[in-house]
Amino acid sequence: MGQPVVHFEVMGKDGAGLRSFYSDLFSWKIDFDNSLNYGIVQRAGNVPAGGTGIGGGIGVAPEGYPGHVTFYVEVPDVEAALAKAESLGGSRMMGPEKVMEQVEIGLFHDPEGHLIGVIKTR
Repeated sequence: MGQPVVHFEVMGKDGAGLRSFYSDLFSWKIDFDNSLNYGIVQRAGNVPAGGTGIGGGIGVAPEGYPGHVTFYVEVPDVEAALAKAESLGGSRMMGPEKVMEQVEIGLFHDPEGHLIGVIKTR
């Protein structure tokens, strides 16, 4: 069985503006009451009756970084996934990095330059 896409992310210079835009556009409920000021779009409460969809986040990119839109794939080992991406022609952007208790992420560019995230929870 393949590994699932479990999270999307929109990062940019104006986190509040992006949260407002996506909330108004898609009627997303976004919770940004956390120490990272990262807008969490929970799957629960943001899916249609059929239950399709994933959760995600909207946040402020680090100073000097223009931002990105990407998705995260759940993996059992972030370092192993990043190393495999590199062996297949991708390039590591960051990670592994623990971002919250029991959450580790990494980011890489695929061979064409698209930014992809990997995440391990637990």
